[in-house]
Amino acid sequence: MTIKPLIDASTIAQRVIELAHEITHDYLGKELVIVPVLKGSYVFAADLVRHIDLELSVDFLGVRSYGDAQNSSGVVEITTDLSHSIEGKHVILIEDIVDTGLTVSYLFKNLTTRRPASLKLASLLHKPSRTREPVKIDYLGFTVEDVFVVGYGLDHAQKFRNLPYLAVVTDQLPPKASQ
Repeated sequence: MTIKPLIDASTIAQRVIELAHEITHDYLGKELVIVPVLKGSYVFAADLVRHIDLELSVDFLGVRSYGDAQNSSGVVEITTDLSHSIEGKHVILIEDIVDTGLTVSYLFKNLTTRRPASLKLASLLHKPSRTREPVKIDYLGFTVEDVFVVGYGLDHAQKFRNLPYLAVVTDQLPPKASQ
């Protein structure tokens, strides 16, 4: 498998700080709960919350989206649910990437039933060309083309999450042996 750098670590770090400052400004005096969606958003969420200059709490959602390696069917299963109530609290859902929008749409419908004071979305990446269910991204890191991105928490078969930068997978299959 070959990967090609897409967005370097310093560019990501600067954008994360900018987003954290926006969130700090928007939520002054409010009870804020940050909800990273596992596993892909954990690096982004960890860096983001360290730069939000507010008292906040963090709770996690684990989800499984069905489909093949690159295409969501829209069928979502919550594998790890929130451990505390979000009723009456201001919630920011943290995603690694908004691709089709199907998973985020499902999660927003689910979380809205729990009666938060507000519910917003922060996503490191957005692929607008793949949108099937439009969602509003309130805090967006970067827009990318329709490419397979790894690094900074995003994986390919559970690998590459540890890269400090974002990269594009340029080929996914090993070359065939000569016959």
